Amino acid sequence: MTRISILGIAHMHGYSYVKALKGKRDVEIVGIYDHDRSRMARASTTLEVKSYDHPEELVAASDGVIVASENSTHREFVEIAARCGKHVLCEKPIATSVEDAEGMIDICHINNVRLQMAFPVRYSASVRKAKELIKNGLLGEIVSLVGTNHGRMPGGWFVDPELSGGGAVMDHTVHVVDTVRWLLDCEFKQVYAVYDTLIHDTRVEDCGLEMFRLSTGQYMTLDCSWSRPRIHPYWGDVTIHIVGTRGTLFLDIFNSKIEVSSSEKGNRWENYGDDLDLLLTREFLEVIHSGKEPFTNGEDGLRALEVVSAAYRSFREGREIEIV
Repeated sequence: MTRISILGIAHMHGYSYVKALKGKRDVEIVGIYDHDRSRMARASTTLEVKSYDHPEELVAASDGVIVASENSTHREFVEIAARCGKHVLCEKPIATSVEDAEGMIDICHINNVRLQMAFPVRYSASVRKAKELIKNGLLGEIVSLVGTNHGRMPGGWFVDPELSGGGAVMDHTVHVVDTVRWLLDCEFKQVYAVYDTLIHDTRVEDCGLEMFRLSTGQYMTLDCSWSRPRIHPYWGDVTIHIVGTRGTLFLDIFNSKIEVSSSEKGNRWENYGDDLDLLLTREFLEVIHSGKEPFTNGEDGLRALEVVSAAYRSFREGREIEIV
């Protein structure tokens, strides 16, 4: 039996991870800890999982730890897990500062702990197929890329800059950056970014547009906005349009869906494609059992956060920023 603990249940994906793992006979969710006691109580009741008063006690009773707290507390919880020698799956973004991200990677290395990042898009069958096609030269030389990661404005702690570290740019840039890094085996070297609060009354940006230059020479744009209205039948999208000298490829990661009309719930879309959270947690179980390096690791999280940090600096200074 593999015992998993949950540190922080602020992120909605935390619920998905627990449900995915509870579907496995050989996995036990030991319990949940959250600084917010009322949030912890709600999650404990909804997920039928025991709540703990002390995170160290919970981690000590576990084989692996999932961190699904607010972005600002990722480092605190990862350090607790690492000091107990437990492998960690951490929600994205890795942290709110590059300094914290580097500290998390360091403490996991010192304690021989694997740090897996929650970058589920890479686990999509369509992304893996795209990687194969690009590697085999079907598109020829890659010329340019256009990406989107649209979504609904999540509210709550996501719009508190002290807890989230930023708005739509922080929330949505990292998914596409990580996917492109893997697809093209490249790094992001330069960014020019603009963003603003245009749709919602929040303290953080809800719209952002970024232009990148990649280490492999291409330019790429990314719309990372919280631009989906509440009435929209699905939360959002992750798309990447890749243009090559011999062909083009369009990835629409969450487009495997059917439209459902209900007199009670109205029109909505139901996804029937890959369960990416299931694939992500399955990988985490393999990491726990074998000690192997995760498919999406802490270094991947750091690289993506460096791009986000440079994007914010670009807007503040009104110029193109080199990403070191």
